[in-house]
Amino acid sequence: MKVKQIIEFLSSNDEKQIKKALSGLKSDGDASVIEPLVELLLNDRMDKKFQKDVLEILSSIKDTSAVDSMITILRTDKYLPVRQLLLSTIWNTSLDYTNYLPDFVLIACEGDLLEALDCLTIMENMPSQIEERHILEAQWHLKEYLENTAQKDEKKAQIISEIALFIKDADRTIEG
Repeated sequence: MKVKQIIEFLSSNDEKQIKKALSGLKSDGDASVIEPLVELLLNDRMDKKFQKDVLEILSSIKDTSAVDSMITILRTDKYLPVRQLLLSTIWNTSLDYTNYLPDFVLIACEGDLLEALDCLTIMENMPSQIEERHILEAQWHLKEYLENTAQKDEKKAQIISEIALFIKDADRTIEG
């Protein structure tokens, strides 16, 4: 099945076509299917018929251009209701998101406890050394979070502290 046809099937209202598309994606997934899959995840939120399959496919995509696509989706307000699910697919994938460290720090600061926890897990699994500019931007996001005087969730604040320690260690790696 061609990727273009799979994408058409994903946007269908016919459950058989959606199942066929998902089955085809287990072997033919690339970055072009990410947004249609996330759309399906968003539309399927209530009954969760296809959630497990979609998350498995998103976790198994090996196409390195998928990283940029996923980050664009994570930055899109429309997809906030499924952002935590998407984050969980990132730390289950083998793709390198190291250059997006500041995005994960920002999501951790702006999001809820589970999003912050997923972001920490993603950071801890980053395979390559982090560039100084990314560390500086991440530190800026942490500073903004700390300067915000709004009431903070204690558990989330603990996760943010762990993220700050991770950033500090990454900074030491560059210096030393």
